[in-house]
Amino acid sequence: MRILAAGDHFVAPELLTRELTAVIGTAHTIGQLRLPWPLTPFGPVSEVDEASGDEDTLLAALAGAEVCVTQMAPVTGKILEGSPDLRLVVVGRGGPVNVNLDAARERGVQVCNTPGRNAAATAEYTVGLILAAMRRIPETSAALAAGRWAGEFYTYDNCGPGLDGATVGLIGCGAVGSRVARALTALGSEILVYDPYADPGVLREAGTPVASLDELLSRSSVVSLHARLTPETRGLLGARELALLPDGAVVVNCARGALLDEDALCDALESGRLAAAGLDVFAVEPPPPGSRLRTAPRLVMTPHLAGANKSVAHNAARVAAAEVGRFLRGEPLAHRVV
Repeated sequence: MRILAAGDHFVAPELLTRELTAVIGTAHTIGQLRLPWPLTPFGPVSEVDEASGDEDTLLAALAGAEVCVTQMAPVTGKILEGSPDLRLVVVGRGGPVNVNLDAARERGVQVCNTPGRNAAATAEYTVGLILAAMRRIPETSAALAAGRWAGEFYTYDNCGPGLDGATVGLIGCGAVGSRVARALTALGSEILVYDPYADPGVLREAGTPVASLDELLSRSSVVSLHARLTPETRGLLGARELALLPDGAVVVNCARGALLDEDALCDALESGRLAAAGLDVFAVEPPPPGSRLRTAPRLVMTPHLAGANKSVAHNAARVAAAEVGRFLRGEPLAHRVV
């Protein structure tokens, strides 16, 4: 059997190959392809989202392959039509948005993912970004690096709020949100959770469930987004919703950029209504040169790094390789989507 390890500069093809070989041995041929992500931002390719690379290169690499293991390859209708031997696509991420699932279903190609592979990393990063924004860590570090002591940040008017005793509202309580809840509870925060799709028991374990998004916003001094991007959640936090937050609140987004109206966020920061914000994700990545985000005050920005640590890359490769092993042994896939 021929397998394509279509890796990138994070989950490298060599890493995928090593994990695959550990599971299935050396009796199968494993080809390799390196996609440009994350050195080049992902984006839409044909009809799929958040993909990396081009269809023609992937088609050539898939010639004769029955299995494709990837994180970002654009598995479009064109790819599926032009890869008649393909029987399985394993996507090393939480959601296979880079795969045309309808086309895969029509052609009888199974698709599975690797849920939870970066949940711990994203939760850690979220807590770090909340602290960086609240305590103005990047600002003060930059001042000191420039040779200025910046003692004014110790004054009452300029120092940031704290998490001990703060009410933190989590929008979404899946694998990431529930971990953030546990971490912030340990730091003394009161946790409110809003997730109309989560199990009520999971919500109660994480914190205090609230009946509506408006209630969560009006009661929270810190809000962190952990919802999936769907047609219903796109633009979830706009000007009206941000206006419900108490003065001096903090907003952090490590989920998806389009959940948040960036112009409304800039308005709230520029007016002083929000104390700070932290963004790891953006509606357009990277933000274009004229974006207001580049000049907004008290905004900490990072380039979509929350899910990136070495453990995540190994987790994704291991879970993906295990799925290929099940496929070859004729066992049910653990994380089958199609």
